[in-house]
Parts: sequence; structure tokens; C-alpha cells
Amino acid sequence: MDAREKKLKFTKYVKYLLDAMFIMGIIVTLSLPLTIKWMAAFDPRWGQYYMASIIIFFILGIAAVFILWELRRIFKTVLAENCFVKENVRSLRRMGNCSFFIVLMSLVRLAVFQTAAMMVIVLVFVIAGLFSKVLAMVFDEAIRYKEENDLTI
Repeated sequence: MDAREKKLKFTKYVKYLLDAMFIMGIIVTLSLPLTIKWMAAFDPRWGQYYMASIIIFFILGIAAVFILWELRRIFKTVLAENCFVKENVRSLRRMGNCSFFIVLMSLVRLAVFQTAAMMVIVLVFVIAGLFSKVLAMVFDEAIRYKEENDLTI
């Protein structure tokens, strides 16, 4: 198996992993009422903030699933070996916006129910948002170079 075949195999594996994460994200988001009720049996704070937790985590879940949706869209172009397209720039920008939205919602959640893990999530999504925005700019520039070269030929 040559390097190109290995790369394609890995890319397909990541695509299937993203598909599985997307489906699991939907399942986890929809099962929040039951999950939070179950968690309240172990930690009474979950019961105390039951509705607030469901609303906040539902919004966070939808945002996370949206990011996975955009990643799946990008991976389709990678599999087609045509990843330097404007749609990927738009997807990366939307992913960055969504990451920053997750940061804001996580800060709201911190006001309701404080955990150290939520601060880690805030940091991770700030980095993810910045990374997505910068990568969108890089892709945009690469597309510009590609279009200039296409016109030259």
C-alpha cells in the first residue's frame, strides 16, 4: 500500500468516525432529560438545576452537532480531493462562530452550575474558534492562489 492509499484509508476512517460522532451527538442531545435525571440521583445539584441544565446542554449539544456537520461537509471535499473551495472557507468560519457561541453558552452555564471541567471546555473552544477562523483565512488565501494559477494556465 503506497502513501496515497494509506492517506485515503485514514481519511475515510476519520470520515466514518465523524459520522459516528454526529449520530451519537444527536442521540446524547435528545436523551438529555433522561441523562440529567439519572445524574441527579448521584449529585443533587443536577436535580436542583434540572430545567436550566437541559436547556443549556441542549443548546450546547446542537452547537456541537452543527460543528460535526460542518466537519463532515469539509471531509467530503477532502475525499473528492478538492478541498480548496469557498464552501470550506464558509464552513470553517461557521465552525469558528459556533465555537465562540459554545464559549458564551458555557460561561452562562458556569453562572448556573460551576465545574472545573467547564473552564477547560471554555479554553478548548476558544482555541478551536481561533483555529477555525485562522484556517478559514489560510484556505481563502490558498483558493485565491489556486484561482490565479488556473487563470495563468
